[in-house]
Amino acid sequence: MILNSILDGVGGTPIIRLSRLFRGSQCEVLAKLEMCNPAGSVKDRPARYILEQGIAAGSIPPNAHIVESSSGNLAIALAMVCRIHGLRFTAVVDPNISPTNLKIIRCYGGHIELVTEKDRQGGYLESRIERVKHLVRGQPDAVWINQYANERNWQSHYHGEGEEILQHLDRPVDYLVLGVSTSGTLHGIARRLREAWPQLKVVAVDAVGSVLFGTPPCPRDLPGIGASRVPELLQRDEIGQVIHIDDYESAVACRELVKHEGIFAGGSSGSVVAAIQRLSAHLQRTARILTILPDRGERYLDTVYDDDWLSRMKRRHMGRLADISINASLGQTT
Repeated sequence: MILNSILDGVGGTPIIRLSRLFRGSQCEVLAKLEMCNPAGSVKDRPARYILEQGIAAGSIPPNAHIVESSSGNLAIALAMVCRIHGLRFTAVVDPNISPTNLKIIRCYGGHIELVTEKDRQGGYLESRIERVKHLVRGQPDAVWINQYANERNWQSHYHGEGEEILQHLDRPVDYLVLGVSTSGTLHGIARRLREAWPQLKVVAVDAVGSVLFGTPPCPRDLPGIGASRVPELLQRDEIGQVIHIDDYESAVACRELVKHEGIFAGGSSGSVVAAIQRLSAHLQRTARILTILPDRGERYLDTVYDDDWLSRMKRRHMGRLADISINASLGQTT
């Protein structure tokens, strides 16, 4: 097969049975490897779909300067798509972005706006969005695609992974377990699958410290999952269960994934694996579970796969467990 451009390589990612990591489990766990997309993550899909649909509709003119807030993966994907379509691109990022991601964005020709002031929730998302709005106000050719509210975000996953899963699986899954940030991936896939499999149970995986589902904010290091602001796309009534995973649990699960399955994945992949481990341990019957592994591990060499960083996250994790234990003994909830 010969493709016309790198963008034609977006999609068609494989589904792998995690039979070694979940050996002995009563559950069959399937993972779609979105890290196999050309720019290395699930965000290749919305980046291509949003920009090409916008270009076709005329809402993105030929000389547009695309500006977006991103924790890394969408910025990389947008930089790639903008390079092919001859558009300028600026990524508004925060200190949690890895040095590797910054270099990749610049290699694609993207520009960087770094936000260092935290927002009222203790994160950076609101600060990044305010910087985006400031840039757009000051540049007549600037276009904010707004991944947090853009309906084309979830539609890219509905027509992308959702359709591919139905084509490739021989029978329904019982649980769809997905990380959530903008909620575009979760809603897009879930909406398509539920059309074919109405009994599907949807489990969202959120980060400890994220405010998406009403839990209090607290420090977290890993990008790509959770948020310090509730996105406009999020529809909580479409989600049956939420599992919160902290940075340490994510990193440990990442290391188990590469140890047992040879899959070198990023932090949000560890989050969903840790959530599935917790979910499957409490199920009373056999179940078929499907997840998405969003990105590759080399972008997390300074965090997830760094032993010193892991030790710091373990101390934070143990401190959180101690607080939970103390609050429980006092009859308080966390």
